[in-house]
Amino acid sequence: MSKQNIRSFSKEEIGEYLESIGEKKFRLQQIWEWLWQKHAFDFQSMSNLSKELRTNLEEKFTLPSLSIDTKQVSEDGTVKSRFKTHDGFKVEGVLIPTVERLTACVSSQIGCSLSCKFCATGFMERERNLSFDEIYDEVVLLNQQAMSIYKKKLTNIVFMGMGEPLLNYKNVLKAIERITAPDGLGMGSRRITVSTAGVSKMIRQLGDDQVKFKLAVSLHASNDKKRNEIMPINETNDLKSLIDALNYFYKQTKSEITFEYILFDNFNDSLDDAAELMKVYRQVPADLVNIIEYNPIEFARFKKPSEEKTEAFMQFLDKNRVNARLRKSRGKDIDAACGQLANKNAALLKDQVVRKVR
Repeated sequence: MSKQNIRSFSKEEIGEYLESIGEKKFRLQQIWEWLWQKHAFDFQSMSNLSKELRTNLEEKFTLPSLSIDTKQVSEDGTVKSRFKTHDGFKVEGVLIPTVERLTACVSSQIGCSLSCKFCATGFMERERNLSFDEIYDEVVLLNQQAMSIYKKKLTNIVFMGMGEPLLNYKNVLKAIERITAPDGLGMGSRRITVSTAGVSKMIRQLGDDQVKFKLAVSLHASNDKKRNEIMPINETNDLKSLIDALNYFYKQTKSEITFEYILFDNFNDSLDDAAELMKVYRQVPADLVNIIEYNPIEFARFKKPSEEKTEAFMQFLDKNRVNARLRKSRGKDIDAACGQLANKNAALLKDQVVRKVR
């Protein structure tokens, strides 16, 4: 019989196994702490277990985990890590330091299927979903970096890395359950934000599940024509269905909603665009609109607007009482900023782009 991942079993199930091999009850708590609090990445590291028990665990279970493949540090202190999965895939995560926060930006999929026209990950093939314990490992490894470099624990987690979190729904929610559990990382739900390109059906499901974390919506255009052009998901999840889903989500959860809006030169940065954004904002109980400066990528046609156009856009929103904030990107020099994560291997990425375009 093939071995199974020990972290896919509940505490009760592991307890039943230990009882079946005659181990004392206190061993269960020791093992559980190694899996979720002490973060052992192999059974031999579980130093307070007997050698015989460690061998039994190795023969019965696997303990697949992420490892750090490469790491880059930006001039602004941002750290981008490329993680390697047990089956050889690569996925990226980012540690973002600011004066008040240490934020982990984590991925939920290896690649992405949504093909947004401005995002480096969108030009990659989606290889597979990350499992809940792989997502958990991302947070653990980024937290270890935070402690090592900045002598502080993570304060926030954003699911804004590679992939669409709501297309890996069960694993993302289970990862968050472990991240927030007292016998996990013990982080508060309100310090976690899940970002979506707008999968309306799953936003409603978040409402039904009455989640406690915050929701961010990648809007980037405020009419269907423009949104269809840059975000193909809008063809099956138009703005009306998205607005309806967000209102349902808020009614069920009262959780905070934020809009993300990247400014593209001569595409969505006019005052007419700002007026359309204002109209969408007023149809949803959103707390904030993050206006994001665009980070150019090799395969996209978009450019960053001038400072003058950006300022005029912001002034219009302010004048019309839209709670908007201009968010400066961090980690641009190491391709760690918003929309730049792509496991940057130029030859591989170009091959994937060619296949997607075809």
